[in-house]
Amino acid sequence: MGLIAFTRNYTDHSNNTGYQFEFHCDKCGNGYRTTFQPSKLGIAGGFLRAASSFLGGGLDRAANAGDYVKDALRGPAHDAAFAKAVEEARPHFKQCSRCGKWVCPENCWNPKRGLCEDCAPNLDEEAASIQAQVAVQQLRTKAEAADQTGGVDMAVERSAACPHCGADAKGSKFCPECGKPLRAKAACGKCGSKVEAGVKFCPECGNKMM
Repeated sequence: MGLIAFTRNYTDHSNNTGYQFEFHCDKCGNGYRTTFQPSKLGIAGGFLRAASSFLGGGLDRAANAGDYVKDALRGPAHDAAFAKAVEEARPHFKQCSRCGKWVCPENCWNPKRGLCEDCAPNLDEEAASIQAQVAVQQLRTKAEAADQTGGVDMAVERSAACPHCGADAKGSKFCPECGKPLRAKAACGKCGSKVEAGVKFCPECGNKMM
C-alpha cells in the first residue's frame, strides 16, 4: 500500500528497450527521473533484427517471437522495474503525515514542523507574500485618492472624434485636422451655465471662459 501512496503522481518514460519513470512532487510538480533500466527482451529483439538485416531476413520470425515474449512478460517485468524505481525515488521525497502528500524537500517541505508547506506554511514566506499583497492594496488606495487624470475637467463636454470631420480628437479643444471646435458646450466655472465653445465670456454672469 505504501507504493500506491507514493506513486499517484508519476510519468512513465518506458520504451521498447527498457524502463524509466519520473516521479513528481504533489505540491509543486518538480520531478525526479530514475535510472534507465534496460529490458533484456527488448535488447534481444534488437540484436535479432540487426542480425536479420545482414542475413537476408531469416531471423525475422525469431525477432517477432522475441517481441511476442516481451509483450507477454511486459506486465511483470514492467511492474518489477516500477517497484525498483519507486525505491530509488523514495529518498528524494518527504511524505506529510497530515495530508499524505509526497513533496520535494527543497521547496515544499517545512523541516521545522515536519509537515508539507500546504499543512504548515513557511511563516517567513507567508509574511513576505502578505506584505507584498498589502503594499499593492495600499498603492491602489493612494492611486484612487490622487488625481490620475492630469487635471482633465470632466465638467466639460468632450468628444472622442471630431463631429465635423471624424478625426481623432486627441483631447484637444479644436480638431487637429479641420480646426473646428470639438467641445460643443462648456460649463461656466462661476455660475455653471452651459456656454457654447469659443465664447470668451459667460453670457449669464460675465465670467471669463478662456
